[in-house]
Amino acid sequence: MPGTRKLGKTTDQRRAMLRQQVTDFLDNGKMETTITRAKEIAPLAEKMITLGKKDTLATRRQALAFITREDVVTKVFKELAPKYSERNGGYTRITRIGVRRGDAAEMAIVELV
Repeated sequence: MPGTRKLGKTTDQRRAMLRQQVTDFLDNGKMETTITRAKEIAPLAEKMITLGKKDTLATRRQALAFITREDVVTKVFKELAPKYSERNGGYTRITRIGVRRGDAAEMAIVELV
């Protein structure tokens, strides 16, 4: 795990939540979530895109071990990775958008650059 944030969950719950959020983020290209979750999602998503840039059987299997849907892995390897082939990291952007009305949690938008 990239950060040390526990996000109020046990290890297996946290890992499952982050896997699902990274999968949804890579599928849609944009996601609105809390700032702490966004800071955890961004490095994981960047790692998946970096794996896609290598495009070997081993890296595809590593991506499949983390991303929960096979069609998203195909999208990462066929669409996203070639788009960022000339870029050395920094594929995501986190933009703060204020506080959530219900619980005043600081919200952010994570998007692919």
